[in-house]
Amino acid sequence: MRPNTLADAVESIQAGSARDVVLAEFVDMFDLAKTDQDRYASIEQEPKLTGDVRLDALVGAMAEYLAKQRRLGRVPHWVCDPARRLDRPWFTVANPSDAMREFLTFSSPAEFASRNIFTEERPLRRARGLRPSKS
Repeated sequence: MRPNTLADAVESIQAGSARDVVLAEFVDMFDLAKTDQDRYASIEQEPKLTGDVRLDALVGAMAEYLAKQRRLGRVPHWVCDPARRLDRPWFTVANPSDAMREFLTFSSPAEFASRNIFTEERPLRRARGLRPSKS
């Protein structure tokens, strides 16, 4: 079952579900919400801190990014918690070269970079559209 809220997604991850899959499913549900009020409601409740500092920072970045990118008019208060920020840089690309580190440093959205998370320019984009049929 896909998570309806970011808090549900974090609970599912803590229960053993694959982080990348669950967070992608949450973004899909967020985008499928019928109204901005429904979208905001899906990020409003603070997810529990997990002790996984990267996950805790990542969900803060996601909530702030989604609120701003979708122009919801407000950002949940909980994203400002210092526990939602990393002490050390995290480059989301495995074994990045120096050039890749520099690229990610400058291309990361502010909502991620301010938490010391360095990722691609559009980190939550999802593939859309129909897949071509096999002949």
